[in-house]
Amino acid sequence: MNYYSLHHKSPKTNFKNAVIEGLAKDRGIYFPEKITPLPKNFIDNITNYSNHEIAFEVIKQFVGDEIPPTALKEIISKTLSFDFPIVEIENNIASLELFHGPTMAFKDVGAKFMAECLAYFNNDKETEITVLVATSGDTGGAVANGFLEAKGIKVVILYPSGKVSNIQEKQLTTLGKNITAIEVNGVFDDCQEMVKTAFLDEDISRKLTSANSINIARWLPQMFYFFFAYKTLKKKNKELVFSVPSGNFGNICAGVLAQKLGLPIKHFIAATNINDTVPNYLQKGQYQPKPSKATISNAMDVGNPSNFIRIEELFQNNIETLKKVFSSFSFSDEETTKTMETVYKKTGYIAEPHGAVGYLGLKKHQLKDTEFGVFLETAHPVKFLDIVEKTLPIKVPIPPQIKKILHKEKVAIQINEYKELKAYLQNNQP
Repeated sequence: MNYYSLHHKSPKTNFKNAVIEGLAKDRGIYFPEKITPLPKNFIDNITNYSNHEIAFEVIKQFVGDEIPPTALKEIISKTLSFDFPIVEIENNIASLELFHGPTMAFKDVGAKFMAECLAYFNNDKETEITVLVATSGDTGGAVANGFLEAKGIKVVILYPSGKVSNIQEKQLTTLGKNITAIEVNGVFDDCQEMVKTAFLDEDISRKLTSANSINIARWLPQMFYFFFAYKTLKKKNKELVFSVPSGNFGNICAGVLAQKLGLPIKHFIAATNINDTVPNYLQKGQYQPKPSKATISNAMDVGNPSNFIRIEELFQNNIETLKKVFSSFSFSDEETTKTMETVYKKTGYIAEPHGAVGYLGLKKHQLKDTEFGVFLETAHPVKFLDIVEKTLPIKVPIPPQIKKILHKEKVAIQINEYKELKAYLQNNQP
């Protein structure tokens, strides 16, 4: 499988190089040259397969022959070490819970898959590489955990000061070892811009790769969620509508790719907070990124989502074709907390802010009798403890994997601008 840059100014490359490079030299993100639909027989009989078998069938064409089947199956086994339950909360709405992994966020799958791929490619080398990543919340913790003590790999995580939750910050600043946290005086878009700039900087880019969802090994495994959900819900014999809380749009883009592989999903809803670049684009026809604004659903505080260009590519940049199967709605913090209260009062289900925004997307869509709606719960409520306990009359139990980090001391390097990041990388590169 070859990959090309969506800026179309860099040579095509293979899976291995695309994973290691992260971003093409022309600053474009990589996209698969060919997408081959899965056999209809596989989709029709998906309930006969295990999750590991499904994941292998879904991902193998994108890896090609660069990782042998036996090794790829082992990577999948290490990646999918937890469950992805569907929890029905109304007669036509369910939550797909993606927070049962080690850092209690949906990004555990992509981070672990990428870490295992990089470890495989780097296994016979003495040289080290540096994984450089920006986070708006959960990416940092998932990447830190996925790459912790990985041989030959150092990880540098940029996060916006004061704009991630206390638990999220603990998850990425307390591990030490091969993980370094850098606290940026700015917003997520500033962190992401610094990462992209570093990849273009010939002084330091040679040994850098990215673990954001711009990296194909972080992005592609997110397709698994949609196949697993379809497997569980197939017996309902209804048209599936997925509402995905969206920040950098990697997760929902993976869902659209799953649809292109033949998964029968009727409609996607990209549910956002007040960072409404994509909802405005679909409404007005002009894509106008803008500075991100802080909200209680901080993982979606993205003003210029990197992966939306991949969604456009999947629809040949035809907005009218896109709008037939893809909607996007924006919701305020007030609407979010009110929904958290309503859902809990009516059903007893605890939705954290991102899940609440996903639920709102389904309500705005107005499901038909023939449809079944699934909203993605992308993080455990404990990740947003202050907001959840302030909004709902409950005390959230602290899971063991969170409890063990709460009393650890934060260690982070504070910076204001790119030149400080460059200086750190120059002085600390392998």
